[in-house]
Amino acid sequence: MFVCLFALGIPVPGKGDQMLSNSDAALLFKALSDETRLKIVDMVSEVELCACDILEEFELTQPTLSYHMKILTDSGLVQARKDGSWMRYTLNADIAGSLRDYLAQITADNKGANAGRRQHSNCSCQGTCEG
Repeated sequence: MFVCLFALGIPVPGKGDQMLSNSDAALLFKALSDETRLKIVDMVSEVELCACDILEEFELTQPTLSYHMKILTDSGLVQARKDGSWMRYTLNADIAGSLRDYLAQITADNKGANAGRRQHSNCSCQGTCEG
């Protein structure tokens, strides 16, 4: 089950300098771990879309689309609003920015003092391996 990270007070750009925790980021990555949901995120990142507009892009039933949208909205990555009898969806830019910052930080090139220690701290090779 996904929990809305924004509702839990996950720090977002402009609202604190803390980075997403690993567990919070894992929930977002799980929400993005499906090709259909990735395409939906791409679509709603450009413009707010009605569910019927999203459905036209896929060979899905409405219940299947609802399943995917629930995962994305429960994660906080996509925001939903009711417009009459329709649901409209858009990307939550704050959460997307936090995830982008998290990924940038964990993949940053760490050539500092910790780099050598990280390579061999628990390695039995005593520094002879290449990893």
